[in-house]
Amino acid sequence: FLRFTEVQSPGLGTGPCGEECPREVQQMIVTEGAVFYNLVQEFNRNLTCAVIFEFARIQLGAKGIQIKVPGEKDTQKVVVDSLKQEEEKAELKESENLASEDQPRTAAVREICEEGLHVLEGLAASSLCSIRFAVEVPGLRSVVANDASARAVDLIRRHVQLNDMAHLVQPSQVDARMLMYQHQRVSERFDVIHLEPCGSPGPFTDAAVQAVSEGELLCVTCTDMAVLAGNSGETVTANTVPLPSRMALRILLHSLNLCANRYQRFVVPLANFYVRVFVRVFAGQPKVKPSASKQALVFQCVGCGAFHLQRLGRASGVPQRPGQVLCSLCSPRDPECEHYGQRHQLGCSMWAEPIHDLDFVGCVLEAVRTNPSRFHTSGRIRRVLSVITEELPDMPLYCTLDQQSSTIRCNMPSLLSLRSALLHAHFRVSLSQAGKKAVKTDAPASALCNIMRCWKKECPVKRERRLLRNKRKEAHRAALLKTFPCKSFKEGTCQRGDQCCYSRSPPTPGVSADAATDCPETSSYSPPGPGAAARPGIP
Repeated sequence: FLRFTEVQSPGLGTGPCGEECPREVQQMIVTEGAVFYNLVQEFNRNLTCAVIFEFARIQLGAKGIQIKVPGEKDTQKVVVDSLKQEEEKAELKESENLASEDQPRTAAVREICEEGLHVLEGLAASSLCSIRFAVEVPGLRSVVANDASARAVDLIRRHVQLNDMAHLVQPSQVDARMLMYQHQRVSERFDVIHLEPCGSPGPFTDAAVQAVSEGELLCVTCTDMAVLAGNSGETVTANTVPLPSRMALRILLHSLNLCANRYQRFVVPLANFYVRVFVRVFAGQPKVKPSASKQALVFQCVGCGAFHLQRLGRASGVPQRPGQVLCSLCSPRDPECEHYGQRHQLGCSMWAEPIHDLDFVGCVLEAVRTNPSRFHTSGRIRRVLSVITEELPDMPLYCTLDQQSSTIRCNMPSLLSLRSALLHAHFRVSLSQAGKKAVKTDAPASALCNIMRCWKKECPVKRERRLLRNKRKEAHRAALLKTFPCKSFKEGTCQRGDQCCYSRSPPTPGVSADAATDCPETSSYSPPGPGAAARPGIP
């Protein structure tokens, strides 16, 4: 369990003479673990710890160092690096290290590992994440908890003392960008950089891609979801506007890759959850050149939502020059959608390649599955990672079931029905972790529209619903009229009886009888004369 200080706002109190004066700041110790200090961020931070843990296992495993975590089975795990170009190098190093020593070295939590990871939390605030990294992730050399606020750094120092982590966590008070710019030398770079700003990470990405070591981990969170989802597209960049709701993660990856390309570096996505990405940053001019072929513009129909990707570059296909990228062959789109006749809108540049390293995601999933008591949100983490492993990796965007139903103007089918129809039509289909109703498929827009039209034909919208809706409106109007007393009944001239649309009860106090309108049904009747026979059913 971790211990943190909770600071309550001072507020105002009453002084000895009756005047208002500020109260003293009240502090209390909160234990994280038994009750999570920030329930909203519990899943996010648990998943971050799991990802960094598996990354440390891979990196230290290549050096012949095994890591141990309390609660995990004491069995040797075989770690396979997802990048094929590093497999032979890792196996060679591991064999040399094991040959030089009789027993493999181990790294445990709360202990310094001289060959371990050098971690930076650039915007640490109260240092909650930094302390959790030091307590839960083995194989760390040091953790720098940095913040520009003097008050935050004071809390960091106190939390380090409360949790006995002074040997691992180093408080720092400086602008995060300046700190990362000061660690551009290869020997001073960080192995893991964790950025979780309150808003856009744009001001920090340029410094971050330079301060992270070769092939190491960069964790970036974006909290301005409304901007990336297209609600305020003009604030993303001066020249590009995102399409609604589908491109947030890919815009963030595109931005990180552009920053890295300026310094002959490139990013490789490992995993993403919500608007949080985990990428590895590599250097190498030959591999930076194909970056244009990884980016694409998006054309989307404003009516049906069908989209088309236009790559910014293409591989030359010449075996002698594998890294050569040529200008993309333009495939002009018609001004109007061929299916619905609506116009196309142009979205911004985005990352068009796969956004998950399935081997790495599988390692994280297996680690969480074998030790479910490690996190309170282990069940949710397993569900999200399981969906990710089943996603179609080569399909960048997805469609939503409710949007397709709204376009066709039909009842929304079940996900099982739509997936079955696509599979029977010999198309690939999968769910997406982006939403409960999100579907990824390689079916063209024409096939998807035909399937939805067939569904509408077999399950049309029932007309009885509209009639029932009109009856409800009439019943509501009748109930409203019953709140007014019948003026003719008060005068003794109303002959409608119980069929009168107004109330025949005594007038409600405070409601003037003159304000009530004469019953429209009594306009065709005249008062009965003397000796006139009473009509059947009418008193």
